[in-house]
Amino acid sequence: MTTRWVKSSAIALVLILLGASGALLLAKGESEYPAGTPGALVSISVQAGESGSAIALDLGARGVILTSKNFYDLASRDSRALAIAPGRHLIESHITSQQALIELLDSTRNSGIVQIIEGSTYADVLAVLKKNGVTGAVGKVVKPTVGRSTSLEGFLFPATYAFAEGTSTNSALSQMVEKFTQSTSSLALSAGFEKYTAYDVLTIASLIQIEADPIDYAKAARVIYNRLKVSMPLQLNSTVQFANGTRGHIALSRNQLRIASPYNTYLHFGLTPTPISNPSLAAIKAALHPALGDWLYFITVKPHETRFTKSYSEFEGWVTLYNNNLANGAFK
Repeated sequence: MTTRWVKSSAIALVLILLGASGALLLAKGESEYPAGTPGALVSISVQAGESGSAIALDLGARGVILTSKNFYDLASRDSRALAIAPGRHLIESHITSQQALIELLDSTRNSGIVQIIEGSTYADVLAVLKKNGVTGAVGKVVKPTVGRSTSLEGFLFPATYAFAEGTSTNSALSQMVEKFTQSTSSLALSAGFEKYTAYDVLTIASLIQIEADPIDYAKAARVIYNRLKVSMPLQLNSTVQFANGTRGHIALSRNQLRIASPYNTYLHFGLTPTPISNPSLAAIKAALHPALGDWLYFITVKPHETRFTKSYSEFEGWVTLYNNNLANGAFK
């Protein structure tokens, strides 16, 4: 948040006038509530870009601190105040200005904090926003020009966000797209990789985000490029799970593998129509810089152990090992 602690005589005058009751106590030598005797919890709403003077006035008016001016003066001197995030802060009343600043900086007290995890889908993001009180119809959200689809899948950057009370779904999504643009600006994503467009690279990043551990992202990306080069179907379970909404389930049935969807990479050649998740920066970097190798197959035989090979017969042996580990509960 870019909170602005603007110093001016006009603001100071307003603070004093609106904090009249506090000023009276100031005359008696009291400028703070006694430490260690907090009152009831109070909800303080901080808007994106809200000025420091406005926050100070609200704290004083709600009885959090004794005088708005005292908090304003403290925050003007303390650079930590610039990190006060938008959101709905549940803090104690009748506390010192120092304690108020500490509680405003405590993310556990901010119900406007929303975490979008790596690999979340667009549907996941909407569900998380709704759970955290961010609502409203989804209208047009401007996304980067690297895509051939109107879908926002892939462009909602995984990160921790702070949304002020009343933030709309559209506004929240727009902030995530803006974060994507900012975070990928140094990667030369728009140039793509070899003959593959930026959107292709983003789609591949979304695949390896789900299919591999971070340590193996670059190798998994190379397998995808190698398969595309020789016109092999990708045959990735993650794409089928995206199509039928079964993500999180390790095994797929034969019927699920037959689903008539353009996202079924067992039936359709090439990449999926859109990304299947919102990938991390690490996954995007790996898709832009795949490892060197001739692998055509990879499989996670047990959690955090993924193997890569060019040999189908070796891959078949690993499939047997995977099935045995699955039956023995290794993936629970």
